[in-house]
Amino acid sequence: MKVILIENIEKVGSKGEVINVKRGFARNYLVPRNFAIYATPQNMKKLEVLKKQFADDESKRLEHFKQIADKISALHLEFIRKVDEHDSMYGSVSEMDILHELKEKNIDIPKTAVIMEKHLKQLGDFEVHIKLHKEVNVMLKVTVQKEAGEKDTVEQEQVEKKATRKKAVDKEEVKEADVEAVVAVEDVVTEPIEETAVAEEMVEAESVKEEVAEEENEAEVVEAEVEETQDKESV
Repeated sequence: MKVILIENIEKVGSKGEVINVKRGFARNYLVPRNFAIYATPQNMKKLEVLKKQFADDESKRLEHFKQIADKISALHLEFIRKVDEHDSMYGSVSEMDILHELKEKNIDIPKTAVIMEKHLKQLGDFEVHIKLHKEVNVMLKVTVQKEAGEKDTVEQEQVEKKATRKKAVDKEEVKEADVEAVVAVEDVVTEPIEETAVAEEMVEAESVKEEVAEEENEAEVVEAEVEETQDKESV
């Protein structure tokens, strides 16, 4: 029996194709589910119109799936699972878990789009194949982490406290370094001032010495004149 496919069906055919199938497959599956219509003379006359309509619809669907793929490629889903003392997981991460997380992020895709050979049963980083269309495939980043127990929580708190103390110590060291830098600058500025003051004092001392020497010279000249006058009078 000939039918015209009006939906893409994997391993069967694409929209607009005319294919031969068993009568029961057409009557019980393809036609009731609106996957195909009978290839009657009337429908065959409309085949070209249907093909154009299908091509336009397919172009819009393809663009829609590409936009979804871009959103998925930018995501990184994280799942928390309980583990035993050997880090062996209780439970797993399944297709339904991934679909649920995607739906929480306003991304709704069918379960058949999530391609997993087996459920994730180990901790670590993974990539899950998402097939939105035969021409649109994307890898979704997934990380499975263990649930933090009481011991892990205490260790995390200790690490955070150490980090806080280290920041405080670093801050104090920076303050001390700033103070030392200021003192060093003040010393550098003070040294030239002190040197200038000493130089001025030395110049002033030399000036005083010169004045004293001049006064002594004048006294000697006066004394010599007095002696000369006395000698003349005695003659």
